Amino acid sequence: MKIAFASSEIIPFAKTGGLGEVSGTLPIELAKLGHEVKVFMPKYYQVNEHEYGHHYDSLIGEMKISTGGYEHKVHVFYGKLPHSNVDAYFVHYPNFFHRSKIYTEDWDEDERFILFSKAVIQIMQKLGWSPDIVHANDWQTGLLPVLLRENYSWDSLFHKTKTVFTIHNIGYQGRFSLESYKRAGIPPILYENNGILVHENDSNFLKAAILYSDVINTVSETYAKELLTPEYGAGMYNYLLQRYNDYYGILNGVDYEVWNPEVDRYIPHKYSMNDLSGKIKNKEFLLNKLGMPFSENVPLMGIVSRLVSQKGVDIIVEALPQLLSLDAQIVILGTGTKHYEDIFRDAIQYYPHKIGAYFGYSEEAAHQIEASADIFLMPSQYEPCGLNQIYSLKYGTVPVVRKTGGLADTVQDWNEYNEYGQPIGNGFSFYEYSANAFLHAVKRAINDFHNKPVWHQIQMNGMIKDYSWESSAKKYVELYKRALAK
Repeated sequence: MKIAFASSEIIPFAKTGGLGEVSGTLPIELAKLGHEVKVFMPKYYQVNEHEYGHHYDSLIGEMKISTGGYEHKVHVFYGKLPHSNVDAYFVHYPNFFHRSKIYTEDWDEDERFILFSKAVIQIMQKLGWSPDIVHANDWQTGLLPVLLRENYSWDSLFHKTKTVFTIHNIGYQGRFSLESYKRAGIPPILYENNGILVHENDSNFLKAAILYSDVINTVSETYAKELLTPEYGAGMYNYLLQRYNDYYGILNGVDYEVWNPEVDRYIPHKYSMNDLSGKIKNKEFLLNKLGMPFSENVPLMGIVSRLVSQKGVDIIVEALPQLLSLDAQIVILGTGTKHYEDIFRDAIQYYPHKIGAYFGYSEEAAHQIEASADIFLMPSQYEPCGLNQIYSLKYGTVPVVRKTGGLADTVQDWNEYNEYGQPIGNGFSFYEYSANAFLHAVKRAINDFHNKPVWHQIQMNGMIKDYSWESSAKKYVELYKRALAK
């Protein structure tokens, strides 16, 4: 089938989180399954066309796109997703996309992505390409399903096209004044007099996508269930309940060509589940680099995270005095709330032998922490899918997680057994969102770290798991088939 995949970020061109990872890997896996896939993304100033593609004016030329009563002259760059035959189209409009950050709080944030969504449709028109599926992602492309049905239904190119919408994080909804719908050219009946696209007197691009897409999914089965509740649904749960029969959860995959200790180009010592000796050497290497003492028998706990409350950093900080009193070490990679960064900096000053950190983001450091740590801490308040716990399983780095979202779907507590009475646990989990519950899980992990046969079994249970994109991509194909059957 022909699949158009629209996203505001795609690795390696742009990434702020899991959305970029999914958008750069799922299309390639779909292409490997024999489907024709084209991806679409804004051309931010960070994207170097000489590295990733060439100017495509010779075929598409200049496009005029109308938003808010103004015509914008837009160009399109063309390239390929690396190591694939997936066509990549970049919407080039410096007035909107050449800014210091991918996402902003600027007054025209809505219009930036209205223009992008319209550009995706017009590129397909210019190409004369009729997609079976248009796959939109998060609020930035949330108006695509509405525009296709309400504004472009006249075009026979899209008469058989179905739409799929993936919610990667329901916390980001694209909420603006009702003027946003007017700027997009949405029919007024949909938003005037409290029309169906209105949410609490505002426009809401996420709501629009939920109501208009043929099929909706999110990025893990547990998160899909959580979003149907007031606690997690962020005001959208009633709309998702309305679409219950068209709503699914599919766990994200990971790229094992990149995240695999047997081939990882960022780590000095490769290793596998058959020979874990390289992991100990990586631990020594990382601790030496950070100026921290190394002992094979002292567990190293790793954190790779945005330093924000959603990721559970508030309960890590609350538990920090007790964590530092344990016979263990901590290494952190992250950036985020200054308050949290300052607390960790102070701890490093007073306990340099116990805790070290890289503030910012480094792909190399992320890989080295996964390959060096014995335990990985991920006590998220909520977690749509989560990727680091899946990386940790592959690297024999035992995760301690809160039982929520994708963490609940991928990490089984060591106390869990299968029908034959065999331990299937690959980590440690807790449910209550508190520093005490988190600490209890950490202490359980440290206790079992010193029981080498038990620890080895926990590591093996994690390393043997397969969370590759291949299996997830096949589930997306089934999702597309459900949409086409509607």
